[in-house]
Amino acid sequence: MALTAIIEAHGGPEQFKLVDLPVGEPGAGEVRIAHKAVGLNFIDVYQRTGLYPMQLPHAMGMEAAGIIEAVGEGVTHLKVGDRAAYACQPPGAYTQARVMPAAQVCPLPEGISFEEGAAMMLKGLTVEYLFHRTTPLKAGDTVLFHAAAGGVGLLACQWARSEGITLIGTAGTDEKCQLAKDHGATHCLNYRSGDWAAQVQELTGGKGVDVVMDAVGNDTFEGSLDSLKPLGMMISFGNASGPVPPFDVGLLGKKGSLKITRPTLFTHIGEHETCQAMARHLAEKVLSGDVKINIGQRFALGDVAKAHEALEARQTTGSTVLEI
Repeated sequence: MALTAIIEAHGGPEQFKLVDLPVGEPGAGEVRIAHKAVGLNFIDVYQRTGLYPMQLPHAMGMEAAGIIEAVGEGVTHLKVGDRAAYACQPPGAYTQARVMPAAQVCPLPEGISFEEGAAMMLKGLTVEYLFHRTTPLKAGDTVLFHAAAGGVGLLACQWARSEGITLIGTAGTDEKCQLAKDHGATHCLNYRSGDWAAQVQELTGGKGVDVVMDAVGNDTFEGSLDSLKPLGMMISFGNASGPVPPFDVGLLGKKGSLKITRPTLFTHIGEHETCQAMARHLAEKVLSGDVKINIGQRFALGDVAKAHEALEARQTTGSTVLEI
């Protein structure tokens, strides 16, 4: 049996319920993993509230790290006793142990702790595809990155610095802006203290940025388009402030023949070999010291509701983990 956080109805953090669930043995293509730490992400909030509906009741959580306890038939990249980490479907990471598909579970190198592994996979693999698999980026390019002091943002700041890319961040306080700059952002704008889109234009000499990476959604969408240079790429990869409303696609032409895409991590990691290659790239960045995992908050599994409250209230910096 494993203590597990589930929801039986969509809604607020009060919907969480802790129950003991049987774990069982892995079937073909599956592993059983005993968790040491679990990561929290905004997609968890989307699933809990019903923005991303799922069949209920259901265990929650998309990311964790631990030790492989059993391996099903056909699994060759992991063995019993291996350290491992993952960020993948289906939800169910808020638990002491689980049986799950093995294809997107990745070896975790010895030089990376379980907490770091749980905190880095979803966010780090997201940054990997943003910088290497979505649109061509090279040293000298300029990126606008919203929520630069969040878990994904702090990784992106460091990643950009390691690649020679100028990153202009946004954040909600001067303290968070300083945190982003400490992690590698070239500039960071407090979006509460002025017209940040106009400031982006000033910082780029009126040219605009090559790429916008925006997980905020509704509140930043229009300003993000106004921050792009002609032929620039808008990457909308999240909805922290709510979904982007429908818009006239002709607007992209009027604003400079802009491009827009709405990628998801789970498309990028859908193929086993691609997922493993992305995880190896991420691990290389961490082991080299180019990217350090900032864990700003820790909660017990039993306090998962409090963790969600802090995440939604924008009271967190860096990554948040549940300790098992």
